[in-house]
Amino acid sequence: MAKRKTAAVTYPFVAVDVREEYAGEIATLLFEQGATGIEERDDQTLKKGPGRGAVTVVGAFDSVREARAAIKAVRASRPILKPRLEEVVGDAWRDAWKEHFAPFALTSQVVVAPPWSIPDAKPGTRVLILEPGRAFGTGLHATTSLVATLLQKHAARLAGKTVLDVGTGSGILALTALVLGAVRAVALDVDPDSVSVAIENAARNSLSDRVEARIGSAHDAGGRYPVVLANIEARVLGPMAPDLFATLLPGGLLVLSGILGNEHDAMVARYEALGLRRIQTERRGEAAGEAWVAIAFERIA
Repeated sequence: MAKRKTAAVTYPFVAVDVREEYAGEIATLLFEQGATGIEERDDQTLKKGPGRGAVTVVGAFDSVREARAAIKAVRASRPILKPRLEEVVGDAWRDAWKEHFAPFALTSQVVVAPPWSIPDAKPGTRVLILEPGRAFGTGLHATTSLVATLLQKHAARLAGKTVLDVGTGSGILALTALVLGAVRAVALDVDPDSVSVAIENAARNSLSDRVEARIGSAHDAGGRYPVVLANIEARVLGPMAPDLFATLLPGGLLVLSGILGNEHDAMVARYEALGLRRIQTERRGEAAGEAWVAIAFERIA
């Protein structure tokens, strides 16, 4: 008797090319339609987006039926968009991406590595072990590396301090702050899965006793801190300004990222109006025509 062939497993996802400022809206819509995970592709990610100020928002679904329903919802929300159904066949794809995630220098003092490829730490460096894939923040995106760069440049402000990381994602910035000198980190995120990932990553790096990760945003901080981080996006950081300001001690350091170059001046004006002073801006991506920026502020009032 001939052996029956087993049908290959198919994994559907929805891809939507959209301007950067609408990416968060589409990601939220896909989540509401049942997406089990969201990826955002631009010029800084391993799989490139369409460029020219646009990104590709990708939502993974458990079934083709759910994916098609999500496409219908996207079209109803923004008829100009052209969401597409794509499928990957077979199990191998789930691990194939791992070969592209190798250890890399987040800063000159911090190396990020996946659990399956941990290098020996060189003198003067610290290796952070991160499991990528379930939450934003592997360090490969410019917005994350920009904040890490500013943290290293202002490491003296971290020494012995507690850091608040709002929108922590994988927890990478909270962990970076700790290895650069902070004594404790409070990591907040509105996504329960991100909080779980941050807790797991803290454990991988033997930092669990120094990290408090929980669900929440800036208004849930429960106090004021000498260092506050928020790598989110401009459309969120603008309205969040009063809450972030309220979490910062006088003389404290606030670092914002997820901001495009053309949004820099408006963001500076928004936060300086509250009683902050911009002390430094880091930039990435000018050569690609779309700069990302991270801004460091000091609270003066």
